[in-house]
Amino acid sequence: MLDERSTIEYIRLAKAGDPAAKETLLEHNVSLVKCIVKRYLGKGVDYDDLFQLACMGFLKAIAGFDESFGVKFSTYAVPMIAGEIKRFMRDDGSVKVSRAMKQTAKEINAFIEGYLFEHGAQPTLKTIAEKFQLEESETVFVMGSSRMPVSLQSGLENKDGKERELIETLPAVDNQEEMLDNLLLRLAIEELPERDKKIIVLRYFRDMTQSEVAEKIGVSQVQVSRIENRIIKEFRQKLIG
Repeated sequence: MLDERSTIEYIRLAKAGDPAAKETLLEHNVSLVKCIVKRYLGKGVDYDDLFQLACMGFLKAIAGFDESFGVKFSTYAVPMIAGEIKRFMRDDGSVKVSRAMKQTAKEINAFIEGYLFEHGAQPTLKTIAEKFQLEESETVFVMGSSRMPVSLQSGLENKDGKERELIETLPAVDNQEEMLDNLLLRLAIEELPERDKKIIVLRYFRDMTQSEVAEKIGVSQVQVSRIENRIIKEFRQKLIG
């Protein structure tokens, strides 16, 4: 990726109508764009379509970026790119439902019916997600991709006797700050030494504890903690410029 000073210079040229500057910015930020696209694979939209949407979001980020924001361009661009994709996916009828997703939706439907017959109650969203090894947000997306007998607005009886809609069991996951940190962290770890990279991957992408990581790579838990804190501190400094 370009350094921030060069990025700002190319943004100025792009806003002045220089198409080559836009191409240069996209070329040097394509890894960031692809990183965001990967988060939406397997949800019914082809990769090429996702990439095109992401590029549109990137160009909008160039047009809307203001140096006075006091943030790095990548920090501003990530939610703009993700937003372009999410707007497309929210559009009724615009999502192309893949055969695999239809099959999964069918299997979820069968599981719900079987669970209801066996337990006399509908499974929670968490139960369905764990059964099919999906995130709860992905489960909602798959269930919403086809007409299913069990609606996301179906009533679920809690232990206290009160009913909630199935969709209400979905936790809020649309945290753009967290998403941004994770995306940029994935890019940042590519530049780390091998041991540091392994620690971050095991901690943040394999959900291992510091003690488990320490045992796996042959160092103390204290060393893992220090290395992790140093990396995160350096990452935060880069993030805020």
